[in-house]
Amino acid sequence: MTQADDFGFGTQIRKSPYFDATVRWGAQGFSVYNHMYIPRDFGDPEQNFWNLVDQAILCDVAVERQVEITGPDAAKFTQMLTCRDLSKMAVGQCKYILITNADGGILNDPILLRLAENHFWISLADSDILLWAQGVAVHSGLNVQIKEPDVSPLQLQGPNSGLIMQELFGDSITDLKYYWLRELELEGIPLVVSRTGWSSELGYELYLRDGSKGDQLWELIMAAGASHGLKPGHTSSIRRIEGGMLSYHADADIDTNPFELGFDRLVNLDMDAEFIGKAALRKIKQEGPMRKQVGLVLDCAPLTGPNTTFWAIQQDGATIGKVTSAVYSPRLKQNIGLAMVATDAAIMGAEVEVLTNTGAVKATMVERPFYDPKKQIAAA
Repeated sequence: MTQADDFGFGTQIRKSPYFDATVRWGAQGFSVYNHMYIPRDFGDPEQNFWNLVDQAILCDVAVERQVEITGPDAAKFTQMLTCRDLSKMAVGQCKYILITNADGGILNDPILLRLAENHFWISLADSDILLWAQGVAVHSGLNVQIKEPDVSPLQLQGPNSGLIMQELFGDSITDLKYYWLRELELEGIPLVVSRTGWSSELGYELYLRDGSKGDQLWELIMAAGASHGLKPGHTSSIRRIEGGMLSYHADADIDTNPFELGFDRLVNLDMDAEFIGKAALRKIKQEGPMRKQVGLVLDCAPLTGPNTTFWAIQQDGATIGKVTSAVYSPRLKQNIGLAMVATDAAIMGAEVEVLTNTGAVKATMVERPFYDPKKQIAAA
C-alpha cells in the first residue's frame, strides 16, 4: 500500500481531512488548489469518467475552502462582493455567483450557501477570496465577521449518488432540491449537505464541519456506496468540459469579464444595491465585450490528456484567440475544447487552426455545452 510520506509533501501546503483516506484508496497524484493538496489521479482518467457517468464517484474537494460571512450586515456585505442579485435568495438556498473587482474582472466563481439570515459560506474556486473579503470589509463601514471555518466538502457525484445518499440519510434526502442545502448529522458527524457539484451529473456535496472526522466520514460513504458501484475518484476534466463548466485560472481569470463568458444572467445592473465592479460592467455591456467564449471540436487523433498550455487559435494566418481547456471525450468520440476568441471571429461553424504542442490541427467553432446543454441530468 502506498504511504503518504512517499509523495514527499511538505508542511507549507495543507492536507485535507481526507488525505490519508484518499491515499489508502489509491490516489496516485496530487495537485495544489487554494494552498491545499487535491487528489488528481486514481488511475485511468477515462475510467474515472465512466465511473462518474455510469455509477458514482467520491471526490475529496476540501480545497473548496469556505469564506464565512456573519454579523448584522452579512447580507448587505455579501451582495457587495457579487454582481448577481441576491435579494430573493432564501435561507437554505445555494447560488452560483461571480465575484468581480472594480474593473469587472472575475476574481472567483464560487457557490454561495445561505445557512441563516446573516450567515453565508462562499465555497471557493482557486483564488484568495478570504483576503479579498477581509480587505473589502476594512473600509466598508459594515458590521461583519469574515473567517475561514473548519469546513471541508466531499463531492458524491453520478447517477447512483441519490441511492447512496438514501443509504446514508434515509428517504427524506430525496426531497432536497437542486441548489438547496440541509444541515444534517451522520453518526454524530456534523454536516451541511447540498445538491450541488462540479460534474454536470446528479450529485451532492457533503460539507464536513469537524476536520477530525474526515477519515470516518470517507469510510462511511464508501461503505454505503459499495453495493451501488461507488469508486474513489477525482473531478473529471472530460465531464466538466462536456458540460461547459469553467475551471478558474484556465477558462476565466482576473482579466475575464462575465459578458465574455455569456454570463449575462449572473449580472444585474438594475438592482438598487451597489456591488464592486458595477460601473465597469455597465460600460462593458454598453460597448460590448471584445472577446467571447466558444466551444471547439478539434479534428485530430484523440488527445492523450488535457492541454497543459494555452493553444493559439489562428484564422487566415492571424491569431484570434486561445484554447483554454481541451480533452478527448470517449462518449462523444471527439476532441472538445473551450476557447476565448475575438468577438467578431466567434462564428459558429467557422473553421480555424489550433497550434497544439504537437503541431497545427483544424478545428470548428461550435456552441457549448457539448452534452446535456440544459443541465437536465444534474437538476433531475
